[in-house]
Amino acid sequence: MIEAALSAGADMIVLCDTNGGTMSGDLITIIDEIIPSVPHHLLGIHTHNDCGLAVANSLAAVLHGVRMVHGTINGYGERCGNADLISIIGNLQLKMNKRCLPDASIKQLTHLSNYVSDVANIPPLNSRPFVGRSAFAHKGGVHVDAVLKNPAAYEHIKPELVGNQQRVLVSDLSGKGNIAYKARELGMDLGEETSVSRKIVQQVKIMEDQGYNFDTADGSLAVLMRRIKGEFIDPFILESFQVINAKTGNNPPISQATIKITVGGEEELTAAEGNGPVNALDNALRKALIKFYPQINGVHLVDFKVRILEGCEGTAAKVTVFIDSTDGEDIWSTMGVSTNIIEASWLALVDSIQYKLSKDEENRNGRV
Repeated sequence: MIEAALSAGADMIVLCDTNGGTMSGDLITIIDEIIPSVPHHLLGIHTHNDCGLAVANSLAAVLHGVRMVHGTINGYGERCGNADLISIIGNLQLKMNKRCLPDASIKQLTHLSNYVSDVANIPPLNSRPFVGRSAFAHKGGVHVDAVLKNPAAYEHIKPELVGNQQRVLVSDLSGKGNIAYKARELGMDLGEETSVSRKIVQQVKIMEDQGYNFDTADGSLAVLMRRIKGEFIDPFILESFQVINAKTGNNPPISQATIKITVGGEEELTAAEGNGPVNALDNALRKALIKFYPQINGVHLVDFKVRILEGCEGTAAKVTVFIDSTDGEDIWSTMGVSTNIIEASWLALVDSIQYKLSKDEENRNGRV
């Protein structure tokens, strides 16, 4: 069949592992058998990931003479997906010295991966090799200490080569080193006094036991750090809020929120509607704060996620709400935890606004 295709003028002979079931050893045997009949520059490989081998088989094929590799960005495709071109390009160029793209283009791999995820409306995979948020993230205190001394101990390449960055996570596994690193990353100076770092570590452990996860909530972590350090003054105090959902007949449901807050001793009572209870609460809070802090008018929510902590509790389970916000320049994540989804959302919303206001205050003071 291959000889007939070549004699008929085929530009390339692409071997297709259509069901994704070929083992790497068998694939190499097949290629070695075909190579004598096909010039190297005319041979390609097309693999699927049904056995989790799409990238490995593609790289093995290249090592055995194949010159064209099929795949998709992020490996998106039918069933278990296709070969992930992000991982293939990263490995070929940075590990196997086979040039695929200009260096400037390689540095765009992380951006490209995230862009395609956004267009496909599929959340980016944090654990994606080379470009995921967790690809160069470090949590355990021993790991962080080692990375600060020699990044190569836990990072196989410099993350900047693919447009990614090193991240240190803060969780119940953290030590003072993680806290100090994270504080510097957030533009904070904890000073030489270790008692502050120790208090932050202790509070993080307590809150993570309650369901918080600061790995993905830098905004909430920054507010917590500043509060423990004594540099944070609550810009507003909640007196009360009420959320009403109403639905009549076939009409769309209506959500209304009423909120009372105190800012510098002055009470503010407002109400607003929204597309759902959380949106109504967000609108009411902004409406109450706008005359005191006009800069929040530029803050927008870009993502809202809810995670159930204990599924066995059913609808009474404790939930974590994650919110991603932006002011057009930065993006930050905040979170709230409660058995009441509205309260969890409120806590995440408050952290988001408080982070923005504290960041602006530090910018004015020249500390960031």
